[in-house]
Amino acid sequence: MIAAILIPFAAAVLVGLAVLWPGGAPPHERTGVGFDRQTQQATVTKVVEVSCQEAGAQGVPPTGDTSTAEGSSAVQQENGDCKRATIRIDSGKDKGRTFTEIVQPDQSRQLHEGQEVVVAYEPSAPKELQYSVTDVNRRLPLTVLAGIFALAVVAVGRLRGLMALISLAISFLLLNFFILPAILQGSNPLVVAVVGASAIMLIALYMCHGLSARTSVAVLGTLISLLLIGLLGSVFIDWAALTGNTDDNTGLIHGLYPTIDMSGLLLAGIIIGSLGVLDDVTVTQTSAVWELHEANPSMGWRGLYRAGIRIGRDHIASVVNTLVLAYAGAALPLLLLFSIAQSGVGTVANSELVAEEIVRTLVGSIGLVASVPVTTALAALVVSADRPGAESAAAETAAAPVRGGRGRRRKR
Repeated sequence: MIAAILIPFAAAVLVGLAVLWPGGAPPHERTGVGFDRQTQQATVTKVVEVSCQEAGAQGVPPTGDTSTAEGSSAVQQENGDCKRATIRIDSGKDKGRTFTEIVQPDQSRQLHEGQEVVVAYEPSAPKELQYSVTDVNRRLPLTVLAGIFALAVVAVGRLRGLMALISLAISFLLLNFFILPAILQGSNPLVVAVVGASAIMLIALYMCHGLSARTSVAVLGTLISLLLIGLLGSVFIDWAALTGNTDDNTGLIHGLYPTIDMSGLLLAGIIIGSLGVLDDVTVTQTSAVWELHEANPSMGWRGLYRAGIRIGRDHIASVVNTLVLAYAGAALPLLLLFSIAQSGVGTVANSELVAEEIVRTLVGSIGLVASVPVTTALAALVVSADRPGAESAAAETAAAPVRGGRGRRRKR
């Protein structure tokens, strides 16, 4: 029965991948705004302190009022010491070229000698202003952290940990080479997300947990929950009139690729974002039911369901709380801005930026809550129907000492 459902589903996913597979993201003219800038690697070779007046970094308040925050900052810059940094380009056609940049004393990012940075390139600007520092090069610390993570996963998880890392790499490949380019080419974001998330789910679950009935039940539970999340997300995104175009990045995407359905992109993000937590819940519930069956093979599916759902209630409480706090943590700067503005709760929740996160959180949470009874029921039905002969033999073996005990009591 499981094969009759999952084999056609896997075949449909493969067909979807073949039909929607893109040839790469379509080209466009760079705008020079936000992430859509040409960047190169560079190194700070020299930093010297200079007077801000000498460097020409002082500013006059537009209003002439030095009592404002802007005016006070301008005065501090005029009377303070700035830094003149010499930066060498390390990549691209201008490799080896140097330029200088003035770092003002109130800037949050201060440069120091030997620091690796990322610079933006604007070809239409005057030659001496074509390059500017935009960020710090963080490749080394991020690579070291990723290495520590991989070692920890393999050391604790051993073979399963290694398979989890491989499935994670495959998930990133599908995201970068299928989901993102397919959306940019104009394919329906929802269809792309469903096909891509389904492929990730099948690969990740079967690679990490093996090809078995237990894993297949987790796949079915995840699939049903994803369908529910997609349905609810579609209804409430449309009902709440969420456009998905709420910040500079989404505005830039819409400007570069106006054919992309931004509300569909929002729904696709909800589905993909919920998948990782769903995998955790469904696999845990399935494993719990299987272990309960191993501990007491004579337990029927109703008993297995009741015992499994008791475990699931604890899981629901912790997972929902985790999901809400994760979204709140990601939106903390935005919430701080509303707090500074002394906006009421109703005003904050009604703004599209926050309403988008509320819909994302609640729709994902409903799918997680629903996945517990659905997966537990499927697992209880499958495991209780598995190997009935073995279960009967186990039940008779367990009952034998009881019959013997009664006989000895009668003999006395």
